[in-house]
Amino acid sequence: MRLRTWARDLALGGRFAVTGGRGGLLRTFLTAVGVGLGVALLLLAASLPNMTFQREVRESVRDPDASYETLQPGRDTFLYVRHQTLFRGDTVTGMVLRPEGPDAALPPGAAKLPGPGEMLVSPALGELLGSPDGALLRDRLPYKVVGTVGDAGLIGPTELRYLAGSDTLTTDNYDGRGREYGWSVPDEPFNAFLLLLVLIACVVLLLPVLVFIATAVRFGGEQRDRRLAALRLVGADTAMTRRIAAGESLTGALLGLVCGTGFFLVGRRFSGMVQVWDVNAFPSDVVPVPALAALIFAVVPVSAVVVTLFALRGVAIEPLGVVRTATPRPRRLWWRLLLLGAGAALLVPMAGAIELGDTAIDTVGVAVGSVLALTGLTTLLPWLVEAFVRRLRGGPVAWQLAVRRLQLSSGTAARAVSGIVVAAAGAIALQMLFQAMQNDFVTVTNMDSSRAQLDVRVDAQDGAEARKMIARFSDTEGVTGVIGTITSHVWRPGPLKQGEEFAPTTPMTVADCPSLRELAALPSCKDGDVFVALAHGAEGGPEDSWVRRTAEPGAQVALRDVDGPQRGKPVPLWRIPDTARVVEARRDPVGQYQFGVLATPSAIDASRLDAPEAGVSVRIDPAVPDAAEHVRNTAASLDPLAWVRTLQDTQRDAQFSSVRTGILAGATATMLLVAASLLVTTLEQLRDRKRLLSSLVAFGTRRTTLSWSVLWQTAVPIALGLALAVAGGLGLGVVLLKMIGAQVEDWWVFLPVTGVGAALIVAVTLLSLPPLWRLMRADGLRTE
Repeated sequence: MRLRTWARDLALGGRFAVTGGRGGLLRTFLTAVGVGLGVALLLLAASLPNMTFQREVRESVRDPDASYETLQPGRDTFLYVRHQTLFRGDTVTGMVLRPEGPDAALPPGAAKLPGPGEMLVSPALGELLGSPDGALLRDRLPYKVVGTVGDAGLIGPTELRYLAGSDTLTTDNYDGRGREYGWSVPDEPFNAFLLLLVLIACVVLLLPVLVFIATAVRFGGEQRDRRLAALRLVGADTAMTRRIAAGESLTGALLGLVCGTGFFLVGRRFSGMVQVWDVNAFPSDVVPVPALAALIFAVVPVSAVVVTLFALRGVAIEPLGVVRTATPRPRRLWWRLLLLGAGAALLVPMAGAIELGDTAIDTVGVAVGSVLALTGLTTLLPWLVEAFVRRLRGGPVAWQLAVRRLQLSSGTAARAVSGIVVAAAGAIALQMLFQAMQNDFVTVTNMDSSRAQLDVRVDAQDGAEARKMIARFSDTEGVTGVIGTITSHVWRPGPLKQGEEFAPTTPMTVADCPSLRELAALPSCKDGDVFVALAHGAEGGPEDSWVRRTAEPGAQVALRDVDGPQRGKPVPLWRIPDTARVVEARRDPVGQYQFGVLATPSAIDASRLDAPEAGVSVRIDPAVPDAAEHVRNTAASLDPLAWVRTLQDTQRDAQFSSVRTGILAGATATMLLVAASLLVTTLEQLRDRKRLLSSLVAFGTRRTTLSWSVLWQTAVPIALGLALAVAGGLGLGVVLLKMIGAQVEDWWVFLPVTGVGAALIVAVTLLSLPPLWRLMRADGLRTE
């Protein structure tokens, strides 16, 4: 009987929600849209695990299987080399192939193997190459486009990727020999710091969504109360009216699930066109985890009923109207502080319990503690707003109207901004974690980007060709200077000594004096000088004794390995001048110590060197557009597979960068939802006060006064909410830092977050002004 009674009353409330006239339908529509926005974001969050997994699968499926080594060519083998370049900040990946037999496997996404000088391109790369913006990139990829790489060969719709064929690929310049594609990537466990970061991010990004859903199901509270009073007049008791009210909210939540599913499905179709913080996925990969989707569809309706019953706990619905005590009882503070205390009680004892080398943390304790702490902040805001506005008196008319409205009903205004409080507090805590952790995941590369910005290494046939390569870079548009070197090796001639397995060798570098000064501390230098640079074993280099076995002033060295490919032929010899000076090696712009023999061009004919390599560290003019792209094009014209390294002073850990990218993408989506939710809530409140606004205008109140009044009604709760978010976010951040044994890096980290919150306020206020002006018309006094 009890279940039938609940079902009957909930169904009756559902009928009222969809048959309550234009006003009731509009309220139900706003509720459905609000809940739908939250549900869509929850479904997107539930899809992230599958999106991440599918990206890993796509990456592994298209890569040649390296689980075993293929030594001999066969009918089904192929040579391959991976290549990567940057174009205006975007990464272009590719693979160059050379089949060794007629049965060579097709790479995923390819309908046929590209022939020599041909390539298949992804749709995004094809579009870029076909546009005027891709002119520089077309010059860099010396292949003819003959087809498209299908979805099976891409990790995302906007990926820039190509598959090229080559007849010059050999075992001297290949990455490997393969027989098939696809291999399993071993799981790489996250360390405890990243696990903590991911866990806190999930709480911070999803809790505002739940807060907004709880707010959305309470839209239209004043009109609902009047309708419930009418039900009491026709004989319904208090319990029945509350169940009917819960039925109305349940209907809005169920329609919100439908809307949210629709929003998600529509957004899913366009997911391939959107790229947020380098995150892009095929629509087929955006699929919620079934268990999480089922949980969302169960929790949202139940939450709607629970929130409605909780909201009506202090309301007396009588036949002649809804009675709220003339002087509302002050909100209780103790249970709100209890939530904060419970969260602190779970988190504080974990201080120092998480270490970088760990691979597991107390997931439940951290999650529950964080949720309780942030929920406590949310529940504390209505009490803070009420306590603050209770003491306000006087001021301009617009200010008095706003203050009086907040004094009569501050809960609605506080609930409207509670999502911002949670999002801002969580963002502050996350930013504090980021700043403290980046030292653990950002390593110093020892590169010096102030001395050079790009570095290129290209194999040359002889020294003369290497010199021409260096000159090509010097003449490239946007290049202000180069550090050009021709590098080979010299060997100690003669038979091996006892205990030696091979002849001692050391590098030999030929360059002009300005370039040599970048490699060693030279007391003086002129063309014709020779130096022996010692690195003293720094950075994993050899000890000085090893270099001295080969290179000493006055020593004779071999310019080719006696046991090399040209064994049996006469070995060219060269004597290091007696005037050669021993100098200290220094880091080059790439961060390496260049030890061994350093010679100026007149000291030795570079054409005698064996298999020289042209090394060029390039300085570019930042004022020249696409200077770096011109350098990369020059490198590609010399060798299509040449790697151009961008010099960076620091480098982030790959896992940390991936987590950071995911959190930034999620934070962007959450802030957009918060902005949309605040706008929807503001519009609902204005519609709810339509009659009151029309009455004030009819009695002569200026519209500008009412506009300022609405602004103050929004600004006061948000200002208090941001202040509470700053205090709570800093407190939560300190507790989380204590857990990993870190210190606060910057106490002013909240400034950008509060700036974003203030910008949202201004944007929502401006967007709500046109509807406000439409509502302040005399026809708003009409009734039926």
